[in-house]
Amino acid sequence: MSTANEPFVSIVTPVYNGEAYLRECIESVLAQTYSNWEYIIVNNCSTDGTLRIAEEYSCRDRRVQVHSNDSLLPIIANHNRAFRLLSPESRYCKVVSGDDWLYPECIARMVELAEANPSVGLVGSYQLSGGGDKWYLRTYGLPYSSAVISGREISRAHLLGTLDVLGDPTSSLYRADLVRRTDSFYPNPTAEADLSACYECLRAADFGFVHQVLSYERLHPEQMTNTSKSLEAYFTSKIGDLRAYGPLYLEPAEQEKRINALIEDYYKRLALHAVHFRGGGFWSYQRRRLKEVGFPFSSVRLAKAILAKVLDLLLNPKETSGKLLKRLASN
Repeated sequence: MSTANEPFVSIVTPVYNGEAYLRECIESVLAQTYSNWEYIIVNNCSTDGTLRIAEEYSCRDRRVQVHSNDSLLPIIANHNRAFRLLSPESRYCKVVSGDDWLYPECIARMVELAEANPSVGLVGSYQLSGGGDKWYLRTYGLPYSSAVISGREISRAHLLGTLDVLGDPTSSLYRADLVRRTDSFYPNPTAEADLSACYECLRAADFGFVHQVLSYERLHPEQMTNTSKSLEAYFTSKIGDLRAYGPLYLEPAEQEKRINALIEDYYKRLALHAVHFRGGGFWSYQRRRLKEVGFPFSSVRLAKAILAKVLDLLLNPKETSGKLLKRLASN
């Protein structure tokens, strides 16, 4: 694809206190082999050097725009504000989180696939995730021969838990007309709303996948993903998405079976937190989130799960002591 024929792409980075990693993130955008883009950085009232770094690059390259919020916004609201700043000429939208970065061919390969397949509204790719001594590949599982999959098929697989290739913004490219359809492209305020946005997109489009590692997700303690994991937020978000999007993609019996399985696994995880004496804030969060997704918190169900967990620990003392030593070592 020649530069003259390249569709216009809006790249967005909503960021709060990203001084430690933002420079590397911006450099990865500037290093793209693809050249027809604008880069929108939305500074969410950062108190560190984020704004200074962003403005430094804006002065160097006219394609880099910096917008600062007048007041601090929740993380999803800040993303939605960034989406509303897309140029009317943009054909595609690429998110890159302020602590992540893109490999040089990322945008070129994703746009190439989307342009060759007009039905595609969402493009994914492999992502390297890591930090310190922990490294792994994300968004794998599709056969190598699968470059375009129907929106219904990929949504069904995700909702049923047989695939996990959707929802990570830095590894995805969105068709801009789908982003512009609503003022809130991320349709709910949870930290996992990016996956919900995928289900919305795939109602009207197909899914494309580039079988290359095109982005890097940095793992660090302040990462939102870590907060979601520590609160078991992915369970409640999956249940909420099943309630909202299951009727669009699943048969009623499939939806009910999957929700029941998730709830059972969820209470097993809660039992583990109970024996580790999680504080009151954790339990308040669980009650609130379950209520939001339409399921009251069940103390009876939790008690049964705790009893089963305690019995398991007592009947497997060797495994229990090993886990305890590992936990002590990690602390």
